[in-house]
Amino acid sequence: MTTRTAEAKTPPKLSREMGLFRSWAAAFGFVSIATGIFTAYGAMLNTSGYAGIWTWVIVAVGQFCVALLFGILASRIPFTGYSYQWVSRLTNPVFGWIMGWLAFAFLSVVAVAVDYTVASTILPALIGPVSALDAWVITAAIMLIQFALVAGSTRGALRVNGIAVVFELIGVVGLIVLLFAVGAINGGMHIDNLFDTAPIPAQNYFAIGTWDQVGPWMLATLLGSFTIVGFETAANLAEETKNPQRVVPKAMLLSVGSVGILGMLLLIVVTTLGGDPAELAASPTPIADVVSATLGPVVGTALLIFVIMSIFSCGLMIMLSNSRLIWAMSRDQRFPGWRMFARVSPRFGTPFAAAVLVLVLGQAILAVFANATDALFVLFAAGSLIPALIYAGTVGMYLFKRRSLPSAPEGALKIPRWLEVLAAVIATAWLIFELSIFRDASFAAPWTYVAIMLGVGAVYLVFLLVTRGGPKGMTMPDLTSIDATFEEPSK
Repeated sequence: MTTRTAEAKTPPKLSREMGLFRSWAAAFGFVSIATGIFTAYGAMLNTSGYAGIWTWVIVAVGQFCVALLFGILASRIPFTGYSYQWVSRLTNPVFGWIMGWLAFAFLSVVAVAVDYTVASTILPALIGPVSALDAWVITAAIMLIQFALVAGSTRGALRVNGIAVVFELIGVVGLIVLLFAVGAINGGMHIDNLFDTAPIPAQNYFAIGTWDQVGPWMLATLLGSFTIVGFETAANLAEETKNPQRVVPKAMLLSVGSVGILGMLLLIVVTTLGGDPAELAASPTPIADVVSATLGPVVGTALLIFVIMSIFSCGLMIMLSNSRLIWAMSRDQRFPGWRMFARVSPRFGTPFAAAVLVLVLGQAILAVFANATDALFVLFAAGSLIPALIYAGTVGMYLFKRRSLPSAPEGALKIPRWLEVLAAVIATAWLIFELSIFRDASFAAPWTYVAIMLGVGAVYLVFLLVTRGGPKGMTMPDLTSIDATFEEPSK
């Protein structure tokens, strides 16, 4: 193996401490039913009415197929960095670097989007109006706590997330059961709601739209697109996972499957119990309103507190995932300031400097968007657009390079040929459909963010290519030599 420096010969180590539960919990915590549905349900009502919930099925099936292909890739190349690693090794390091940079842009902005929701949406429903300045301060404080956990102890961060995920799972299942039971007993369920487009006119509801305007039903898919992302977190923590070739694919598929099923059940029961859709859409917390009306204000308040826990867990996993991505790209000497960010703290056993960078960037993005009236929309839209680009690029690479995959190690994900083909077809069709939604003129700001980040990245990429003597100077470290440095799983 050829290396550029002595540092590359001995990549810094991370401990393998994650089993199936923690790997699944990391993915589930990022995806987060409570965070996604709670924050985006009202927006869906405004654009698509109650009937828009059925797009959830399309998104869930599409993302499950993406996760299945990702699982195959993760089982063959089980290293931190997910799409960055896979694309770099199967196509070329330049294209892979672009995927890594897009992932970095996504994780940086979505962390702010998630954490900002607490102060801008949930706390006002609990305690009354929150000023823009207070929302800024509260969000910044939440990010500081998440940083302390991520930088101080991976085990501690995963333990906190695991506890939060257990509460979220129990809470969501319990909420679904109670709502169905009470709604059926008191006769408050309105099945007609499931197919009601109001307040959106039924005429042209399923229209594709124009070149710069998307039809109402298509816009509804954003509810699922924003929620069912982040399952790749399990792959991004592969180097801290025992038997990652087996555990990581299972974790990703289980997270998407569980979120898909539970999310659909929650949407159905909340929708059947909903009242006037226009009135509900005007509320910043429509699901809490439905719960309060059905189960009482105490349960509604408890739900809001429960959602805060889920949001905190989601932001925590985003910050953890981003720090690992930065670390992985820095280890390969292709991230700005890589010498600093490739270090693993001997005291904490974490990529401390990378975590600091995540915090600083998050605070900077927060400062830019905190006072904007459409901050949440821009942040959430960017949080849906960028992963769609990453998924599309990775799946496209898979279609052309699947025969170049390394041989499957023992325990790697293996599926029948027909299922792989079916998953590839569905995933491709879904991603083309999803990306077509972002042609709508309302997504100009998210596209601007993508353009700015790609522009910044392009400058550094040119620098890399010039200083390394072109693409040949960006050869990825050998997989075997990297794997040999990993700590053995705990006995």
